[in-house]
Amino acid sequence: QFFGGAAKQCMVDNTNIVVLRGTGADAIIVDEMEAFADRFGYTFIAHEKGDKNRSARVERPFHYIENNFYAGRTFADLKDLNLQFIEWCEKVNRKYKPNIHAVPRELFQAERPTLKPLPLHIPEVYQPHSRIVDVEGYISLHTNRYSVPVAMRDRRVSVLENKDKVRIYLGTHHLITEHERGEEGARKRFTLPEHKRQKGRWRSKELPLPEEKVLRAASPEMAQMVDMLIKKYGARSTRRIRRLHKMYLNYSTDIINKSLEQALQYGLADLDRIERMILRNIAGDIFRINRDSTTLNEEDYGR
Repeated sequence: QFFGGAAKQCMVDNTNIVVLRGTGADAIIVDEMEAFADRFGYTFIAHEKGDKNRSARVERPFHYIENNFYAGRTFADLKDLNLQFIEWCEKVNRKYKPNIHAVPRELFQAERPTLKPLPLHIPEVYQPHSRIVDVEGYISLHTNRYSVPVAMRDRRVSVLENKDKVRIYLGTHHLITEHERGEEGARKRFTLPEHKRQKGRWRSKELPLPEEKVLRAASPEMAQMVDMLIKKYGARSTRRIRRLHKMYLNYSTDIINKSLEQALQYGLADLDRIERMILRNIAGDIFRINRDSTTLNEEDYGR
């Protein structure tokens, strides 16, 4: 697409991205890459193993780039790197090259009519994903988080990722939202203006956490503990409520209530300590142990 056409043949150096097995004339091209070449009307050819001239023709430009472009440059991100690289390539290709007795840019303009024209329609290249919207209204992709309308919490959505955009769909056709794609591994949060919620309003009474509903219906002790978590941690209470819900699923309700009753008495909201109390109560019911060892101490209550 950058060149505006395709050559009839594309020579590669037996890279396993293109070559499934074999080398040179015996190379078998990967099905996906063969289908890609068919779309643009060209064929892949692998050079013979040990052909130093062909191998150097592939490797030498990398050596030149690594030692002339990267040296002494800094980049804000991958997009900035690519923009600087295109500008540098244009500059290099405007210089006269003695080995070809021409300026590469001018030579390309002369050879351009021999390229095979691009097809009328070029499908977008994308990678599909399936995600469930978390309780805060985000989906995760390559360590980054992308916002969706909060009403979509706990819904499964389809995510189509291309090199520039992340598009989120409900089903296969209904586009929910679209984001600029972040770099993989950046661990960033991308929130569109229309998805920003006023401070403290994210826990709207009309949209309580599903786990919160279950806990409030389970027992008065759990409902009180949910209130304490929300009061103490505010917007950060989401993970703690979800953890309390997991405890509710894993342990006996009676034992949890017994531990929560003691914790509420002392204003204890540390779920790590509460879970230790639950495990001690379980041990006391199952094993015959010294009652003194199960006495709640100051550490449990943070006094």
